[in-house]
Amino acid sequence: MNKVTTTIQQALLAMGIIIAAHGCKVDIDPTDRYTETAIWSNSANMELYINGMYSEFKTFQFGVFPIGYDNATDALSDIEKYTSTVAGNGTVNILATDASRVNSAGPQLNYWQTGYSRIRRLNEFLDGLAKYAKVDEATKKQYEAEARFIRGYVYFWLVKLHGSVILMDNIGQYLTKEHQRASEEDCWKFIAADFAYAAENLPEQQDANRTGRATKGAAYGMLARTWLYAASIAEYDKKQFNQDALTGVNAANAPAYYRNAADAAKAVIDLAAKGYYDLESDYASIFTNKNTKEAIFKLDYVSPQVTHSLDLGFAPPGDAPGQCLVYGVPTAELVNEYEMNDGTKFSWSNAAMAANPYSNRESRFYASILYNGASWKGRTLNTTPGNVTEGFAEYAVTGEPRKTVTGYYIRKMLNPAVNDFVANKSTQSWIEMRYAEILLIAAEARAKLNDIAGAQLALNTLRNKRGLPNTPASTAAALMTAIEHERKVELSFEGHRYWDLRRWRKAHIVLNNVRFTGHRITPTDDGFKYEVVNCDNMNRQFTPALYYIPIPVSELQNNAALTQIKGW
Repeated sequence: MNKVTTTIQQALLAMGIIIAAHGCKVDIDPTDRYTETAIWSNSANMELYINGMYSEFKTFQFGVFPIGYDNATDALSDIEKYTSTVAGNGTVNILATDASRVNSAGPQLNYWQTGYSRIRRLNEFLDGLAKYAKVDEATKKQYEAEARFIRGYVYFWLVKLHGSVILMDNIGQYLTKEHQRASEEDCWKFIAADFAYAAENLPEQQDANRTGRATKGAAYGMLARTWLYAASIAEYDKKQFNQDALTGVNAANAPAYYRNAADAAKAVIDLAAKGYYDLESDYASIFTNKNTKEAIFKLDYVSPQVTHSLDLGFAPPGDAPGQCLVYGVPTAELVNEYEMNDGTKFSWSNAAMAANPYSNRESRFYASILYNGASWKGRTLNTTPGNVTEGFAEYAVTGEPRKTVTGYYIRKMLNPAVNDFVANKSTQSWIEMRYAEILLIAAEARAKLNDIAGAQLALNTLRNKRGLPNTPASTAAALMTAIEHERKVELSFEGHRYWDLRRWRKAHIVLNNVRFTGHRITPTDDGFKYEVVNCDNMNRQFTPALYYIPIPVSELQNNAALTQIKGW
């Protein structure tokens, strides 16, 4: 691991606190500089410090991943297609079609140094808190809980990528640069311990002046997510894809970990029963209503100080002709997944459905997808090839088409009431965790525990709120199929699909040797013709080795004890 030079002093300097360099320890605190004692005896300093640590969640806002450039990881999956072929906007397409681009020498899918820099700063905070803080025990525990909540999140990403990583939980460990990876199972347990401590010591609701900070529900939610991932690896991996001694999770522990996930999800459901969370009747409003009760943990934005560029990046070109970037668009594989409004599966083989494919679909379809004929911001979208502004463009004909290459645009999370996003950017909240995800975790964990009734209850609670009938699934296997579908639709464009396929160990099947599609829609005398066209110009590649991303070679060079994950 690289020596991380960011220190507690630098962190506080960034927040406007001037700290002189430390000299030798003396009996009398110097009067011309801040000492550690002085720093931690000031509660305002601690507030500034821990509040600044929450910026780490912006690294993954709106489902992006910093792969040398912010690209949506959903575009590595079957539900979204990025339109560009050029490195930068199109880096995600390069990675999706060339597995060799992911290697220990390159920056792709690399969060190692950034993640460990944040971990060090959090550990410095925890060290100072324990040694010097002049606050009561309850306040101290809450600060520790927040720091461990953030640390758990950082490690969650590192372990999702690499499986086996270095565990650092105290400042003393930084006295040496030589550290070997811990086992993947111990890593998941470490993350779970951080979230469990946070859940025990965080309040059910933060004070108004702490809006956006972690709560008990957020910690339990992250704990449920963590155990679900650990259980999935235990069940599905079974050392089939990597023979490294430190990767993988003992298959015998899968039931216990699914039980842990179910229990943590139930803790959030219990908080919902107390009025803290709920599902929204209007699915589209979830993502533009800053007060939505579906949000368990979210990042808020306030213009003009703190904004983002979601609308500029994904709105259809007619919203701001010549300026919209149209980074990514939905695939036909996702569009076809949305059910009819009566719960019937959509099929192009059904003549009536094929004649009017965008009629009578479920409510989430209309809240998530902009299609030919959709009403949007006072106009009717025309995605036929003849429309020069926002009509279909064949992928790879131009490097940056800034138009749909599938016949569709993303509707979900865009703000339908805003037209000045080019100048003023966007302020929709990024919801890191929603109550809907908790119900889906509960459904999956209970299905795996053969609690059919419990799984059905969680799944049907969500489906009914979305205007759909109960699932007909009545076996664990059928429920799992239904849950996979539900996660694909409900959580689309929220950054889950690629990681779901990886934890289920299906990515090498779904994302390999295949080209995803869109629809070229052309007018006819009696309606429209819908032609299936590839939106990939070469086959996707996902090799089994990609279930464990290699550690950057620079880290191995700086840490003699660190070994590369086997197979890389």
